[in-house]
Amino acid sequence: MFTGIVEELGEITAVAPSGDGVRLTVRAPLAVSDAGHGDSISISGVCLTVVDQQGDAFTADVMKQTLDMSTLGEVAAGRSVNVERAMAAHGRLGGHIVQGHIDGTGEVLEVRPGDQWRVLRISLDPAHAPLVVDKGSIAVDGVSLTVSAVSPAGAEPAWFEVSLIPETLTATTLGALTPGHRVNLETDILARHVQRLLAFPPTAPAVPNEGGSR
Repeated sequence: MFTGIVEELGEITAVAPSGDGVRLTVRAPLAVSDAGHGDSISISGVCLTVVDQQGDAFTADVMKQTLDMSTLGEVAAGRSVNVERAMAAHGRLGGHIVQGHIDGTGEVLEVRPGDQWRVLRISLDPAHAPLVVDKGSIAVDGVSLTVSAVSPAGAEPAWFEVSLIPETLTATTLGALTPGHRVNLETDILARHVQRLLAFPPTAPAVPNEGGSR
């Protein structure tokens, strides 16, 4: 479990084929400082498991399904990534509950600069549009953000906007985004649960067995 508060910018140092997936090596000194075999670390919003450590870097396996539905299939050595260690149970929830299980990707449609901030408009799969609400939370490349605007229901393409403060622009990879970039998206887990519950027809409550069991 993560909070979407990026702890450091890591660097992909190696990408090696591994069956139908890949093995990534990521230089991330802070994350590695107290990491152990089997620990979870979020790389640009995708939860990965540490399988090896070397100095200030760690290695993780990425399966084909993850490569297909995330931007990790595009990474190469030298690429910067957002890094966050799993949240400690006694820590502060500075962002929002982020699982590291992304819904898919979106494309940066527009970047509007301001005096001290920047607004990004990002495309959204129509199936996920009902899960994103104005002033709600969303994780973009693992960064916890507040939605500042959403497209009308039924709009094509569906989109949402986020406003980035200077700290976010400098401390994460989001400051380098331009139109056409793909980003990993994770919608709010509570919205996903509600959507799933509503997909089932209501059922009658169970009738207590007044005669007791025999």
